[in-house]
Amino acid sequence: MKINSVLGPIDVESLGTTLIHEHLGIGWPGWELDHLDFDRKKEGSRIVDKLKEIQDLGITSFVDPCPMELGRDPEFAAEMSEKSGIQIVVATGLYSDALGIPQHFRLMDIDGIAEQYVSEIQDGIGKTGIKAGIIKTASGGIYGVTPPGQGIQESEIKCLRAAARASNATGTPILCHNDEMEPFGRETLDIFEEEKVDFNKVLIGHACGVGDMRYYFDILDRGAWLGFDRFGIESIASDKLRLASLLGLLSVGYDRIMLSHDSLQCWRGRDTGVLDGMIASSPNWELAHISRNILPAMREAGVSKDKIDTLMVKNPCSYFRK
Repeated sequence: MKINSVLGPIDVESLGTTLIHEHLGIGWPGWELDHLDFDRKKEGSRIVDKLKEIQDLGITSFVDPCPMELGRDPEFAAEMSEKSGIQIVVATGLYSDALGIPQHFRLMDIDGIAEQYVSEIQDGIGKTGIKAGIIKTASGGIYGVTPPGQGIQESEIKCLRAAARASNATGTPILCHNDEMEPFGRETLDIFEEEKVDFNKVLIGHACGVGDMRYYFDILDRGAWLGFDRFGIESIASDKLRLASLLGLLSVGYDRIMLSHDSLQCWRGRDTGVLDGMIASSPNWELAHISRNILPAMREAGVSKDKIDTLMVKNPCSYFRK
């Protein structure tokens, strides 16, 4: 079975050891109007070196689920993949109500948005010819940006339903951003259930900082995946909490989990200090952290090689298999 990478279709079994949620570049909507942008040559060289570093540590693939309106650059991703040898899968899909979903898409109905997603999966993103291999969604508030208690917005529900319909039409998996402070994984699955989505195609992301076993059980018992995908971002939650939650789940037989960092390699548009601030507060927030620190800690805690292979190799393969 084939899936879309930035360099063309690849066998799902060739994904190998996979980081399920990383970013090459992000920019808040409007970045493209700024006359300043990142130094493509300089940053590209640095990123290639980093990708080769994780390749030497055994990583063969990663997913960059940057949504359409947050600085997604499939051609840059293809360049990084070609120069480094790391396989990269990019996304279609829109972000949250607070920081995304341009008015153009707010005026569309569900099926219109779904058609856009399907086109990017089947025909390619814009004129690049590069096809998306995953569908991104986002719902709820953003830690440190939006006030709590607002719930899932109607625009987000529309995009969730569009993602569901695009997934049903193409067999493409869905990766869901859910903030740790107010996680809406249960509600997201309720919407997907109404749309008759195969939950084996749904990953509820950013779960690792929630620290609530009841939340984890509710997601996993319905057949969806959990993203423990923010290792290193200790400004949001400690890695001790993430690791304790992961070990606890594994100890009682739950392993439908995938690992990553949600790392960010460069900022699009004018440098606003966001990236530097994140790095300063979370010095382990980088692509090699899981390989160098988290996996050894898991082994020391008694997690077997086979179980680590399940999280890093077998689960991504099962998630992408149509």
